[in-house]
Amino acid sequence: MTTVTAELLTVPEVMTRLKLGRSKVYDLIRSHRLVSIKIDGARRIPIDAVRDFVLGQMEEAA
Repeated sequence: MTTVTAELLTVPEVMTRLKLGRSKVYDLIRSHRLVSIKIDGARRIPIDAVRDFVLGQMEEAA
């Protein structure tokens, strides 16, 4: 059995962390650049997905 301990963030929490607007966060989700899951209609983003996104952006910029 696998134990899941990932912290899940809401879209507004991701907006705050990344300093982006709502539409841009949903664009990133739609384009699969930011991983998310749905729980009974509620969109949640694992905190690790936000970290991976930022790291990927930093690698592209280098």
